Amino acid sequence: MYRIRRFEEEVFEFYKRGLMPGLAHLYLGEEAIATGACAALRDDDYIGSTHRGHGHLIGRDADLKKMMSEILGKASGYSKGKGGSMHIMAMDKGILGANGIVGGELPIAVGAAYASKLRGDGKVTLAFFGESATNEGTFHESINMAAAWDLPIVFVIENNLYGISVDIRRVTKEHKLSSRAIGYGIPGHTIDGNDVFTVHEEVGNAVERARAGAGPTLIECLTYRWQGHHVGDPGDYRPDEEVAAWKARDPLFLLEGKGLIAQDDIAAITAGVDREVAEACAFAEASPYPDAAEAYTDVFVN
Repeated sequence: MYRIRRFEEEVFEFYKRGLMPGLAHLYLGEEAIATGACAALRDDDYIGSTHRGHGHLIGRDADLKKMMSEILGKASGYSKGKGGSMHIMAMDKGILGANGIVGGELPIAVGAAYASKLRGDGKVTLAFFGESATNEGTFHESINMAAAWDLPIVFVIENNLYGISVDIRRVTKEHKLSSRAIGYGIPGHTIDGNDVFTVHEEVGNAVERARAGAGPTLIECLTYRWQGHHVGDPGDYRPDEEVAAWKARDPLFLLEGKGLIAQDDIAAITAGVDREVAEACAFAEASPYPDAAEAYTDVFVN
């Protein structure tokens, strides 16, 4: 979780320095979801990610140097700088790609799960998406197909309450989004997305259920993004008291408060991560941009 926190803070710094093309959607405040959920997977499982996807890659132990290089548009990035922040991927870690289209990762994830079932390879796909994606047609179509065919997939809603500036509670009648599972005949659970142990347990149970052939589960993780929708959004449409209340439930503080990790160990972890992230930043900043001719490679045309 601390690795995600520090990585995202440095991404924000690169943006403020004008070194990052485009925008990034930071995962600050949501670290427990990616950490707990990804820890419940096997190394060969798949993940469908979102435009706010850096945390998912880090949760899968992706290469921080390749990640930061990709975000800066450098040739040493995971996709040679062509994907950037919103389309970052790590196929070596089962990350099928982040997606700038709201809900766009859902059909991809269902396709991966369908392939796994046809091959009988025992793999499970984890599909991350935000609360606003549950109002997209792709959500309903994907979850219906997965439920009808008992596909090995777990749907994880990262409900941080706001789709850009719109409060999800203004545009849905039923605010408990996991209730939508009822219509598809699958289990649905709403959990504390800031408690890494709760996330790990619930997702772990759903993953094992899917791997056993019992089909999908819908898990709604309640959380909060600390920043605006993206690095250029001040986020001032949210009440100050709401932001303060959620920041008081910082996933890292909640974990530290359980007293399960000695202070010396915490200090060692943070120092190690700080060095790791600093090295990734230095590597990315020093790396070259891709040659213009690269624009014509890795492009598939009918």
